[in-house]
Amino acid sequence: MSKLEAFILGIIQGLTEFLPISSTGHLYLGRHLFGLDEAGLFLDTMLHVGTLLAVLVVYKNELMIIIRKPFGKLSMILVIGTIPAVIVGFLFSNLFESISKSGITIGWEFLVTGMILWMSDHIRKGAKKMENITYGDALFIGTFQAVAIFPAISRSGLTIAAGLFRKLDRETAAYFSFLLSIPAIAGGIVLQFGEMVSGRTEAISFGSLFIATLSSALFGYMAVVWMINFLKRKSLKIFAVYVWLLGISIILLQMTGIF
Repeated sequence: MSKLEAFILGIIQGLTEFLPISSTGHLYLGRHLFGLDEAGLFLDTMLHVGTLLAVLVVYKNELMIIIRKPFGKLSMILVIGTIPAVIVGFLFSNLFESISKSGITIGWEFLVTGMILWMSDHIRKGAKKMENITYGDALFIGTFQAVAIFPAISRSGLTIAAGLFRKLDRETAAYFSFLLSIPAIAGGIVLQFGEMVSGRTEAISFGSLFIATLSSALFGYMAVVWMINFLKRKSLKIFAVYVWLLGISIILLQMTGIF
């Protein structure tokens, strides 16, 4: 993997982790394009470290609240919102890993993401703020996050949509979605490190890994800030149309044997 490829993959991971268009799906496409299908686990781990650093910087004040009040409401809604993904990941991790590696359903998953984004954009505008989020809201949004274990189902897209379904205002839906990504990304990194310790890793130069991680962190930070501001006044439909076009293109390429 060249340093330019590492930089581009970092951009892909950083942007698509927080834009509602699926980071895993785009990373799969990016690696396939560069012929890096086997450069998976260690690279993915460091790319996710980058996006975790980005979101930790954005939410540093919230993290301080959690540290000071580990059993406060903010901590509890994050725990409750994370439980469904933990259960699904524990029960079905091997199945989803095989699906992710094959890429056979990736086009259809992009279509599903677009459908949910489109539907959520037609929900009548809600007014709930962070302080109004209930434990039921957190569990509902967390259940949508669990569905995003499929590679091209967007985690941010589904959790933002779920927030809108629960009448959160648009800015708060994005804000909570990204806050909920912290335990999700951190948990994924822990699992990946565990697999690497067991010997499932690949040789990539330190320079390329550093560039990929830094690129992911920088563009991830920009994506979080931009997306929260974007949803204050703009529609999710543009992302729905994008993933629909991408999904249809992938399905057609798979049918013709090109992809």
